[in-house]
Amino acid sequence: MTMNSSRMYDRIFAIFGTVMVFFYFGLATFVLTTDLFALDKAMRILLAVPLYIYAVYRVFVSWEKIRDSFFSRDNDEK
Repeated sequence: MTMNSSRMYDRIFAIFGTVMVFFYFGLATFVLTTDLFALDKAMRILLAVPLYIYAVYRVFVSWEKIRDSFFSRDNDEK
């Protein structure tokens, strides 16, 4: 049983998307909690909140891609 290349790429990008979710959550937390940049608290919140919202959006998109790539059956795989 061999896996076609488009299915393999779908799986790789699904895993990469999941890794990026952790990156977005980490970046939002870093922006919110760091004093490395000379930003006041309001500006840090304005930068972190959209990153958190986008990370939550990416969780759902990544879940759909993982579900489709790893847990669905193709018609040609029998």
